[in-house]
Amino acid sequence: MTSSSVTPAAGAPSVGAGRIWAARILRALVVVFLLFDAVTKLFESPQVLKSAAQLGFTPRQVVTAGVILLVCTLLYVIPRTAILGAVLLTGYLGGAVVTVYRADMPLFETLFPMLFGVLVWLALYLRHPRLGGLLSGAWNQ
Repeated sequence: MTSSSVTPAAGAPSVGAGRIWAARILRALVVVFLLFDAVTKLFESPQVLKSAAQLGFTPRQVVTAGVILLVCTLLYVIPRTAILGAVLLTGYLGGAVVTVYRADMPLFETLFPMLFGVLVWLALYLRHPRLGGLLSGAWNQ
């Protein structure tokens, strides 16, 4: 085993240290942003409530969305539940895309949640390259 690789699970490809660090940094950035977003919703930040009201959400719904986002993010942070967390975050962020699109917001604001969904999965893929094999295997069937 070289110093730049991690011991793989049985049958899993080796992952280089650079790739692992890139995954950690990317995941940390995504998690910090999502936790910040969840906390501002939970503490009913006036600016968040104002923006949410423009989208048709009540303060109670904003807090509920904050709880959902916090739970999904925590599941994503825990290694054993990271895939489940990523799937749930994908659903949450997909809902954000539709909500912003329906409100006829600018294109960047519509695409922003999609970007975070991609980053959530990219961080997992960098750490677990077998995820790419699952996707390519699905397309080859």
